[in-house]
Amino acid sequence: MVNETDVTEFFLLGFSDVHELQVLHVAVFLCIYLAALMGNFLLVLIVVQNQSLHSPMYFFLANLSLSDAFYISVTVPKSMVVSVTNNKRISFSGCVSQLFSVVTCAGAELTFLCVMAYDRYVAICHPLQYMIIMNWNACVQMAAASWISSLMNAALHTANTFRLHFCASNIKQFFCDIPQLLMISCTDTKANVIVLLIEILIGGPFFFFFIAVSYGFIFSAVFKIHSAQARYKAFSTCLPHLTVFSLFLSTTVFSYFRPKSLSSPPVDLLAAVLYTVLPPLLNPVIYSLRNKDIQVAIQKVSKKLLGSHLMS
Repeated sequence: MVNETDVTEFFLLGFSDVHELQVLHVAVFLCIYLAALMGNFLLVLIVVQNQSLHSPMYFFLANLSLSDAFYISVTVPKSMVVSVTNNKRISFSGCVSQLFSVVTCAGAELTFLCVMAYDRYVAICHPLQYMIIMNWNACVQMAAASWISSLMNAALHTANTFRLHFCASNIKQFFCDIPQLLMISCTDTKANVIVLLIEILIGGPFFFFFIAVSYGFIFSAVFKIHSAQARYKAFSTCLPHLTVFSLFLSTTVFSYFRPKSLSSPPVDLLAAVLYTVLPPLLNPVIYSLRNKDIQVAIQKVSKKLLGSHLMS
């Protein structure tokens, strides 16, 4: 028999107790957080204010940026507060809401990357039918389906995780994550593992196959284009999507299904950073650097802001 106690709070033990390392953690995470927020909100602002960017591709990009801004805000500020105050407590309800938010944003990240791949497939392989297939009604429905399915998936995993009884309250991570919570459970976690396994075995191959097929058709069509400039433009919008998707999916799968022999606090921490902190930081950078339309829009906004500042 295992003693089961009602845990009312948890302790986040992801980072070191050494003061110098805590200061380093806060400094690095603060820079990353501010850069991610500025980059993602800037993308949303640019898409909203520029009429030329009012297209399905940038509509989905704005949704992805909003998701990323919320994604990194769920975990990073709390971890910085923990290091600054040296108070590692997080309430039970806080842990529940954090886990729900993380899973929701992770699901939205994945689904929007797939929707954006489909958008590029239609634009490149069926350009004459693009506005018919990707009409605004269809775009709104796809965006709504992405958010609703992510919320439902998060509700399932959150309820399935917190139905457990916990033997301990120490979470060896900088946020409430499913693998770490399963480790401190007194209850049999087979049902949780089965649900996760089914989802990854069904959802993982589906998303991977969907992306692979979409980009297979895209690259096949791009190589048939005679204009080098047109090929470059097509690649410049597709390669960032593929890069972000590959990074996000691989790090997420590794975090949740790595072998126990590869599990250790430093590895767990690094894996969590790669799939929760890095994508919101890299997405606006990748899309801005590889997309000329975004670059031109940024220049226009900068000149407008600079001009208004000089006038004042």
